[in-house]
Amino acid sequence: MKLDEKDLQILKHLQQDSKMTNKEISVKLALSITAVYERIKRLEREGVISKYVALLNPDRVDKAFTVFCQIKLIQHTKDYLTRFETEVTSLPEVLECFHVSGEYDYILKVLVKDMAAYREFMVTKLTTLDHIGSTQSTFTIEKVKNTTAISL
Repeated sequence: MKLDEKDLQILKHLQQDSKMTNKEISVKLALSITAVYERIKRLEREGVISKYVALLNPDRVDKAFTVFCQIKLIQHTKDYLTRFETEVTSLPEVLECFHVSGEYDYILKVLVKDMAAYREFMVTKLTTLDHIGSTQSTFTIEKVKNTTAISL
């Protein structure tokens, strides 16, 4: 799908505030409300816009401890990869999981209340997966940049 400048501007506005109305966007872009509506519907249909979400403040929901956990599997067979991915995606503490190249096989972004909660997560959930060979955890000190917006 080819995106023109108006499509890109609509996407930028929706990434900043997905609750922005078609009317508000139409005023900013000098387009009719109908044109904005039709463009947004096309962007949704084509999968450019995959969903709308509310972004929560982790401090306000007692989940401000962010950990990046690197995972090395004991084997790299399709069965082990598939089983690990199925199991790790069911863990609510894991916000993101990336299959990566390099020394480790996966990087997880984990959000929990504090160090004690992370230890509990490691002991009772993550390390019980039988195909994990080793883990390494990196604890964040400060969020320097944290965005969900894709640069267009």
